[in-house]
Amino acid sequence: MAKYKKYAGGDPLAPPVDLAEALDAIGQDVMAGYSPERAMREFLRRGGSQQRGLDDLARQVAQKRRELTQRHNLDGTLDEVRELLDKAVLEERKQLARDAMMDDADRAFREMRLDSLPPNTAAAVTELSSYDWQSREAREAYEQIKDLLGRELLDQRFAGMKQALEGATDEDRAAVNEMLGDLNELLEKHAMGEDTPADFQEFMDKHGDFFPENPQNIDELLDALAQRSAAAQRMLNSMSPEQRAELMQLSQQAFGSPALMDQLARLDGNLQMLRPGEDWGGSEDFDGQEGLGLGDGTGVLQELSELDQLSEQLSQSYAGSRLDDIDLDALARQLGEDAAVDARTLAEIERALRDTGQLERGSDGDLRLTPKAMRQLGKALLRDVAERMSGRQGQRDLRRAGAAGDLSGATRPWAFGDTEPWDIPRTIRNAVRRTAGEGRAIPPVRLDVDDIEVQETEDRTQAAVALLVDTSFSMAMDGRWVPMKRTALALHTLIRSRFRGDALQLIGFGRAARTMEIEELTALDAMWDKGTNLHHALLLANRHFRKHPNAQPVLLIVTDGEPTSHLESDGEVFFSYPPHPLTIAYAVRELDNSRRLGAQTTFFRLGDDPGLARFVDSMAQRVEGRVVAPELDDLGAAVVGSYLGSRSDRGGFGDASGFGGWGGRGWWAG
Repeated sequence: MAKYKKYAGGDPLAPPVDLAEALDAIGQDVMAGYSPERAMREFLRRGGSQQRGLDDLARQVAQKRRELTQRHNLDGTLDEVRELLDKAVLEERKQLARDAMMDDADRAFREMRLDSLPPNTAAAVTELSSYDWQSREAREAYEQIKDLLGRELLDQRFAGMKQALEGATDEDRAAVNEMLGDLNELLEKHAMGEDTPADFQEFMDKHGDFFPENPQNIDELLDALAQRSAAAQRMLNSMSPEQRAELMQLSQQAFGSPALMDQLARLDGNLQMLRPGEDWGGSEDFDGQEGLGLGDGTGVLQELSELDQLSEQLSQSYAGSRLDDIDLDALARQLGEDAAVDARTLAEIERALRDTGQLERGSDGDLRLTPKAMRQLGKALLRDVAERMSGRQGQRDLRRAGAAGDLSGATRPWAFGDTEPWDIPRTIRNAVRRTAGEGRAIPPVRLDVDDIEVQETEDRTQAAVALLVDTSFSMAMDGRWVPMKRTALALHTLIRSRFRGDALQLIGFGRAARTMEIEELTALDAMWDKGTNLHHALLLANRHFRKHPNAQPVLLIVTDGEPTSHLESDGEVFFSYPPHPLTIAYAVRELDNSRRLGAQTTFFRLGDDPGLARFVDSMAQRVEGRVVAPELDDLGAAVVGSYLGSRSDRGGFGDASGFGGWGGRGWWAG
C-alpha cells in the first residue's frame, strides 16, 4: 500500500537552479584572487538573485534569538504562584471576617498567622502547608498551587504535560508516578547494558501516551528526553540565585508530596549520565516583560538551542561543512517554509557545482575551476563584451564574428568547437543508417553526436596572437587586476570557440615575464613584486611568432606603467626606477624585432600618467601601431575589437570589421 506524506521539496514548478549566475559570481571572485573554495562559499553566503544567502538566513536566526531573550523573563511560574497565594490569603481573610460563629481567640490566632507570613513566596507556601483553611475558595486556590507546581515540573521534562494534567485525578497522578518509576528503571537497565528491544517496546506499550513524539527505539527516547531535560537545567541556571532557591523550595510542594521531585531528580541524573554531550551547564540572559512558566521556559530554551545549532550550520565554519548539514525542518520551524526553500536551493547549487563538473579537486587537494567551468565563464564574459561592442554603433553579435570562409563542397564529422554549418542530409542519413542496424521494422530517427557532419570551408588566414598583460603590483593596487583577467579570458574564449586556427599565447609580465595557461592566469593572485619587464614579455612573444611562421602575428599589450626591468644576457633581471635608459633600449629593440616579424601591434594604456602616455605613444608610432586608452569596464571590448579588426584587414588596423574606430569615445590616439 502506498504511503503519502507532506511534500517538502519547495515549489515543484520553480525553475532549476541557476548555475550560470553562481559560476559567474565565483569566477569574478577567483579572478579577484579568491580560491575557488572560498569563492563558492562567498556566493553561498551572499545568495543569488532569486534566493537569500546564508548570511541573510543567519541574520534572521540571530534576530529571532534576540527577540526571544528580550521579550521574556523567567518569573512566570513564580508570578502564578504569588497570584494564587494572594487569592488564597484574601479569600481566607474574607471568610474569617464574616464567620460570626468562630471563636474570637481562634480568629485572632488565624489572622496573626496570615499577618506574619514571610515575604518570600516559597516560604509562605511552605508555612501554609499545615494551615487549616476555613474558606473553600482559599483551600482550592492553595491546592491549585500544588497542582500547578507538579504540572510545571512535569512539563519541563515532558512537553505538553501541563495542559494534559489540568484537572487531573489522583489516578492520573498515580499513572505519572508509575511511568516515571518504570522509565528510570529502563534507563538504569540501559546504562548497564542489560536492556533489550523488548523492554523498550513493553515500556511504550504501557506508557506510550506520554510520548507523542513516538520514539522508535531507546536512543530516540533518550535523545528527546535529554534535550528537554538539558533545556530545563539551562533554564534553572539562567535564574538568579534567589529565584532558584525559591523554586527549589516550592518544588517540594508539587502535588503535595516530595515524591515527584525525587523521581524527577533521579530521571535527570540518569539522563546526564547517558547523554553527557548535551549542554547541561549553559545559561541565558532574559530581560523582557513576558513571564515564562517552567514548561514554556524550557521550550524557549530548547528553541534557543535549536537556533544556536542552525546558526552554526549556516556559518559553515567547521571542517568538512556542507549545506546538506542544515536541518531544513528546524529552519522551517524557526523562519518559515520560504527560508527552508532558500537553503535547499543553495544546497542544490553547491551540490550541482561539485557534481556537474564545474569544480574539481586538484592533485594538491585544493578545489579549482574545471575547463568546463572556464569555458562557461569565458562565454559569459564574451557575451558581455559583445553587448558593449554592439551597444556603441549597433554592430553585429560576436556569434557571427569569425564565420568560416566559403563552402568547399566537402563534409566531415563534427568535432568539438566546430562552428561550420551542419550538412543536414548527410546528418539525417547517418542517423537512419545507424538506427536501421538495430533491427526495428520502422526505426525512429534519433540524432546522436556521432551522426553530425559539417560542411567544410576554405582555410582562413591564421593569426599568431600574443596577449601581453601587465602583472606588476600597480595593476592590483589600482583596481586593474580583475579587468585584466576578464579581458584575457574573453579573448581566449573567442579564439578557442570562433577562431580555433589562431594560436594564442598569454604572457604575464611583472618583474619578469612568463607564459601562462588561461586557468593559471585566471587564478593568479596579486603579485606585489616591483617591476614591469616589457622586454622579457616581448622576447616570449617573438618566440611565439617564430613558432608560427605562416601565421599573421598580432601583438596586444596591456600595461599601466613604463618598463622598469629587463632581462640581462645571463638571465638575471635588472630593475631600476625611474626607468633606466638601458631598460627602455632593450624594450625598443625587441619591439623592433616584433615589427620585422610582421606583427600588428596595439597598446592598451591603463591610467593617465603623462610619462606612460609619452612612452606608449612613441613606441606605437615607431612600429606603426595603435594606442587605445580604454576605461577599465571597456578593456575587454577594446582588446577583442582590436583582435577582430586585425583579422578583417591583415594589411593594417583598419575599421573593416566594424569594431575599429568606435568614434565619439576619443579612444584612438596617435
